[in-house]
Order: sequence, then structure tokens, then C-alpha cells
Amino acid sequence: MGCQVFPTEAALHRGRPSFRLAGGTLAGYHPCLTDVSFRKGPEMKRKLAVVGAAGRMGKRIVALALESGRFDVVGAIDAKDHPDLGKDAGLLAGAGALNVPVNDSCPTDPDVVIDFSLPEAAGNTLRHCTDNRIPLVIGTTGLDAEQQAVVAKAAKTIPLIYGTNMSVGMNVLFALVGKAAAMLGPDYDIEIIEQHHRFKKDAPSGSALTLAEKVCQATGRDYPDCLAHGRSGKNALRQAGEVGVHAIRAGDIVGVHSVICSTLGETVTLNHTAHSRDTFVRGALRAAEWLIGKDPGLYSMADVLGLK
Repeated sequence: MGCQVFPTEAALHRGRPSFRLAGGTLAGYHPCLTDVSFRKGPEMKRKLAVVGAAGRMGKRIVALALESGRFDVVGAIDAKDHPDLGKDAGLLAGAGALNVPVNDSCPTDPDVVIDFSLPEAAGNTLRHCTDNRIPLVIGTTGLDAEQQAVVAKAAKTIPLIYGTNMSVGMNVLFALVGKAAAMLGPDYDIEIIEQHHRFKKDAPSGSALTLAEKVCQATGRDYPDCLAHGRSGKNALRQAGEVGVHAIRAGDIVGVHSVICSTLGETVTLNHTAHSRDTFVRGALRAAEWLIGKDPGLYSMADVLGLK
């Protein structure tokens, strides 16, 4: 008599393909087993569109998204006058032919959009994603107050992550720096030094400002009025309660952020160094996957990482 396989009662309740055996052995399984669970098949890839796809960050997003095997890149968007418009996004990224040309319009059906472009392009991306109800990850830095207000408004319609830094390690530093400043107390002077490559336009970096904001929130300082952006002159004595913020632009430095907490007798330094842009890309891809299916709202990497 052949082996008969019946779904277990527990499996029916769980909705999983789990079975009991009757009258024989199921190939590859011991006859004493009464509950066999089968591994779930591969998940469907997420459709991703990348804004700023011909830039340094955009190319790495395309390349690492494809390398991960979890995304299909269905859109590659950049400015109308970009010299690489019309070229294959995969070839530009060094990832092989993708048959997705870089163009100036975003498709209407991706599962998620990642924007690492320029502040002046953010408005177009926000409008497109809100009109088509597409989750959006914005890693573009240097947004002014008006543009940040547009981000907040869009988050009432779509799930949206806006972060000054998508690195997992940097976001852990964001979570720690305020706590450290509060524990050390007012006798410790706080200085923030950020280092980036010579091509970075905005200064100080968005990440440096986020660090300063976290310190101020935790210690009761008035942000941004307490910030001192560099010092010069014959009477540049440090003022009590101020937070120094200093920007260095040199060579091809990817990103270094240091928070110095110093008092008479000792110094505590919290530091993050990015070895390559890939650390920001991997964080952005992780955020994009997490964001799909979420309710409309303004989220952060702290939500993605469970740091809140």
C-alpha cells in the first residue's frame, strides 16, 4: 500500500504546508515524523526606481540592488541635460546590461523609489511619488526648511524615509550621542568635526547637524542658535554651552564624523568613519525594503533599525 499524506490540523490553522504521514515513508524523511514543514519558496523581487541614477551614489544603488538579488531596477532617472541620458543604467553602474536606459521621467509602478540626487530635484520626486502613491526613500542632503516642509506634507500621503545619513553605523551614533552628552553633563565642551571629499557642496554636512540636534535635544540647548560654525579672530574664546561644528573638505574622504566631549582632565570621542559609499547604499536598500507596505508617515532609519 502506498504512502498517504494528510495535512495536519495544526497546519491548516497556521496556513503552512505541513503534513502527517500515513502507512509508509515519505522520501527523505523519517517515518516517525508527524509534522513536516516545507521551506517557503523565493520571495518576489521588489521593483525599484532610482533618482540620480547617473551620479556616484545612484550608480552604486543600481549595482548593489542588482547584486543583492532582492530588487529589479525598473527605472533610472536623472536630469534632462545629463550627458548619460539614454545610456543603459546597468552598464553605467558596471553591473552589466540592464536594458533600462537613464531617462528624465520616473515610472508610475515601482514598489519603491530611492532618491540620491540634488535638493532642486527633490520636489519633482516628491510630486511624482505622492501622485502615484509610491513609497519613497530620500537620501539627498542639503534640503532647506521649505523643502523639508514639502517632505513632511508628502508623508501624509505616502510612506517616506528622509535621512541625512543612511549608514547603519551612523544611525547608531545618532542614537548614542545625545545620551552620552547628557550623561557627561554641562562641564564637557562639545565639538563636532565632519570631513568629506572636495566635491561636497553643502556644509556643514546634514549628518553633523543631526548630531548637533541630538546633543541639543538631550541637554536642553537651543538648536540651532547655540551652534558655533568655526572660529576665527583675536577674540574667539569658546562660549559656555555652545556646540562647535566644523567642516573639512579634502581629497576623496568619503565621510568622517567625530563628536568630541572634553573637560579639564579627560576627553571622550565618539567617531564614525565610512570606508566607502556602499555603506550608505546598503542602508538605503535596507530602508527601501522595510518601507514597502507601511502606512503613510515620515519615518527614519531609527525606525528601520528599531532604535526608537
